[in-house]
Amino acid sequence: MKKIKKDIRELSKKEIQEFFLSHNEPSFKGTQVYQWLWKKGVHDFDLMTNLSFGHRALLKTNFEIKHIKIDVYQRSIDGTIKNAVKLHDQFIVESVLIPTSKRSTACVSSQVGCSLDCIFCATAALKRIRNLNADEIYDQVVAMDNQSKLFFNRPLTNIVFMGMGEPLMNYKNVLSAINKIIDPEGLAMSPRRITLSTSGIPKMILKMAEDKVKFGLAVSLHSARQEVREKIMPFANKFPLTELSKALKFWYEYSNKPITYEYVIWEGINDKLEDIQALVKFCHQIPSKVNLIQYNPIDKSSMNEAPVEVIESYLKALSKAKINVTYRRSRGEDIAAACGQLANKQQSN
Repeated sequence: MKKIKKDIRELSKKEIQEFFLSHNEPSFKGTQVYQWLWKKGVHDFDLMTNLSFGHRALLKTNFEIKHIKIDVYQRSIDGTIKNAVKLHDQFIVESVLIPTSKRSTACVSSQVGCSLDCIFCATAALKRIRNLNADEIYDQVVAMDNQSKLFFNRPLTNIVFMGMGEPLMNYKNVLSAINKIIDPEGLAMSPRRITLSTSGIPKMILKMAEDKVKFGLAVSLHSARQEVREKIMPFANKFPLTELSKALKFWYEYSNKPITYEYVIWEGINDKLEDIQALVKFCHQIPSKVNLIQYNPIDKSSMNEAPVEVIESYLKALSKAKINVTYRRSRGEDIAAACGQLANKQQSN
């Protein structure tokens, strides 16, 4: 009977050290293995060259490394790279590397499909299949760091959890991955360069504050009117804006970090004066900034971005209210890599 091997990346550093001790080997070998796994992102025991052949054989006998593979990637005319990421069980998620003149930003996925039902998002149509493991999230970052070095001659500078899935519905694994990313024995990235974007799960935002996380928070808001928000994000009937607001105030009190609100303006949905006034009022509750985002159409959707005059009205009203606001144009539209467009079309066909 074939021995079932455990994925070694499920073990803590202490557990790997204890494994070596149980085989009458020094514990520092476990530290070396841990560094190969999380600092260097190695997926092959044979590449752990400061271990003896005997130690490598011991690891191969007892463990495996279930790593991701970039199945295929596409490059946009604007330089954006979209990856089809194949997981060990053959499911596919997508990740996006977004270059600018000074930055390389990784847009990372946290679920196969999504737990939520936002009508403007292609991922929501897939429904949730499973959560990604911490190592699968981490591997996306390593892969895009390597791509950034290869194509743009610089390491990754920023990470946003804005890919497929709702990260707060996979909080434990997302937080574990981030801890590996910021760990000096991992990728040693500053948490200030990491942003988690959520559709707004109040109790999990409270949990983040209680855990004293150091990374930034963005909320896909899209309307500060409850009845409108429920139309475009039906799950919001379980998470009313009053509760979301309380959670965000708690977050700010604990973190002292302003909130970023992501906001798309659609024709006939949130394009009225009362929508603008509601957003201004909502933003004034705690320090915040607003990213107005260009709408990226998805298949079978009749939604259209509001006319430019409406967008300008939003910009003027927010600026007049002394709320920091920008209008963010999409990147990677020609390869369906923009916000809301990630949908695993290869897998779903």
